[in-house]
This record gives sequence, C-alpha cells and structure tokens, in this order.
Amino acid sequence: IPKGITEDQLIRCVGLGQPGANGGADGDLFLHVRFEKHPDFRVIGSDLHTELALAPWEAVLGAEIAVHTLEGKVRIKIPPHTEDGTELRIKGHGLPTGTSGEKANLFAKIRVVTPDKTTENERRLWQQLADQSSFKPRNT
Repeated sequence: IPKGITEDQLIRCVGLGQPGANGGADGDLFLHVRFEKHPDFRVIGSDLHTELALAPWEAVLGAEIAVHTLEGKVRIKIPPHTEDGTELRIKGHGLPTGTSGEKANLFAKIRVVTPDKTTENERRLWQQLADQSSFKPRNT
C-alpha cells in the first residue's frame, strides 16, 4: 500500500486481475481503500481528528495537556478561556501526505466536562465561585 494513501482511493495492481481472453494480457485488479474505525481518531483526508476532555478550570485558566497521537503523546498548551467545541491544530501529527514524508495535522476538539460526583468541599467551592462570579452565560 503506497505511503500517503487516503480512504476511497483505488490502487491498481497491473496484471493481477482476470486472465486475458484469447491469449490477451491479464486484466488489472483494483483495490478500493477503506480505513477501519479507530477508537480515538477520525480521518478526514490526511488529517486526524480527536476529542480532548478538559476540566472547567483547565478551560478557564489554561493548561498544558498531553494529547495522544499515532506516534505517542505530545504536550500542547491550552490557552486561557478556551471554549467548548474549539478545535486546536497540532501540526504534523496527522497521516502522511503522499510520498514526501510530510504529515498532515491532528485536530483536537475541546470538550469541557464536569465531574460526575463532587465532595461536600468541592460543592462548597463551586457555590462560592457561582456566588462571586459576574459571568452570566444566558441573557434572560
């Protein structure tokens, strides 16, 4: 399989198809490329897409986070006040883009998540933040 191949491309295998009629040359075999689903990444062209969960305080304050790539983990900086749904580009961590060896990008879509359970102290801290904050997410 050639480096840099993308989903839905055809690979032509010359002479590997049906035997030729009346002594003619054998036909060609065409392979239609399909990618198996990956548990962490979606492929669009040569770019990879993933989701990155952040705690609310990481989204507000900014953070340095480890992101899984095909080659292992890389650390990226999350800017302060990053919104849910923001896509961050991690250059050069996608799939190869042809035979040059250059790689496409990995895009990490931010998902701000909240804890399933909180301790009494955590609830008190959240309430304290709510009471002191001037932030109003809805105009009602």
